[in-house]
Amino acid sequence: MNSKEMGINCLEEEEIETQPCDHSKEDDEDEGRRTSTLPWCELELPLGEAAETFRLDKAVCSHGLFMMAPNHWDPISKTLTRPLRLSLVDDDYSSFSSAGSVLVTISQPPEHPNLLNVRVHGTKSLSSLQQHALLAQVSRMLRLSETEERAVKEFQKMYNMFNYGDNEDERNFSGRVFRSPTLFEDMVKCILLCNCQWSRTLSMAQSLCELKLEMHCHSSHFPVAKVVSTVADSPKSETDDFIPKTSAEKESRRDIKDCKSSQTAEDCIADSCLQFSHRRGCYASGQIGNFPSPRELAKFDENFLAERCKLGYRANRILKLAQEIVQGGVQLRHLEEVSNDSGLSSYNKLADQLKEIDGFGPFTCANVLMCMGYYNVIPTDTETIRHLAQFHAKKSTTRTVHRDVEKIYGNYAPYQFLAYC
Repeated sequence: MNSKEMGINCLEEEEIETQPCDHSKEDDEDEGRRTSTLPWCELELPLGEAAETFRLDKAVCSHGLFMMAPNHWDPISKTLTRPLRLSLVDDDYSSFSSAGSVLVTISQPPEHPNLLNVRVHGTKSLSSLQQHALLAQVSRMLRLSETEERAVKEFQKMYNMFNYGDNEDERNFSGRVFRSPTLFEDMVKCILLCNCQWSRTLSMAQSLCELKLEMHCHSSHFPVAKVVSTVADSPKSETDDFIPKTSAEKESRRDIKDCKSSQTAEDCIADSCLQFSHRRGCYASGQIGNFPSPRELAKFDENFLAERCKLGYRANRILKLAQEIVQGGVQLRHLEEVSNDSGLSSYNKLADQLKEIDGFGPFTCANVLMCMGYYNVIPTDTETIRHLAQFHAKKSTTRTVHRDVEKIYGNYAPYQFLAYC
């Protein structure tokens, strides 16, 4: 694991707009505002055995979670930008550290495809513990572990057996399903997937991150930096394809898995920008709040949370989940430790524990378990029914959908969900 400090003069393309602080300032006549250049440092994350098959764009653009705030995928530079915490845990996952967050940009340099570059904005140095925390979050998001690598290879071998002759380089999905840097963020986002259009799911996730940013602005003595996106400043001809033709409110819910089944990787990446481009202004201005922690959400009033983030009935479920985690009723560390064993017995054990959480029905549980590395159950809803009709000419109903997906994807056990993607 390497860490290197980079000089300020290396940041020619990154403009930082900030309130008065100790950094040097210069007048920007074109924009009519003060700008300064903040330092950054860069970490390297070796891919190890995963280097043979890993591609960042495929690993990120594999599930709709990558489109939810605070994630921002840039299809032009093929980089993922989002805030990450400098420390994840104190004594337990129930007590997320108050050490703060930093904005990071993850890339896979073409000249060194066997590693990932993790650029950390706003600081010139990191302690070894901070480096470990950041790289652990990146590894979790992209499923860079021995267990996940074994699953990827087993699934790819199985897929090649059932799809002999397919061009592996042209395949849009490589066996890695994107997830969040923490289990709590995954759990909340799985709640946000329930009973609403995709555009509202995106909006609720964005509102939770905005709430986190507002908490930071009111509680921190440090200025809130604004990273000016180079994509936003690109000529219109280069980004016109990524501008939505309809408003977010008129967009129908569409899961990224359907896109993956019918489009090339490049088309799917472009489509992902259409899906969350109604949040594009936030990323262009650089005001990106991290996803709130359990401790941060647990203190809110339910009515305030429901109104501020337009969560509806989900506010009660999210609030109860956060409070249970803080109080120790739900132990995330224990759940993750159990998930290290991907066998059926551990799946059943985790499924029983998740069902005890208020609001965790079959759909939410299946999604959370998928995020935890169990692919033997496909979360089903009306989108699944539409998917089967469109891509398999299968007329399915809410009563038959479970049986239908098992009939179609059962040969891929225990990786049915990976085949479904």
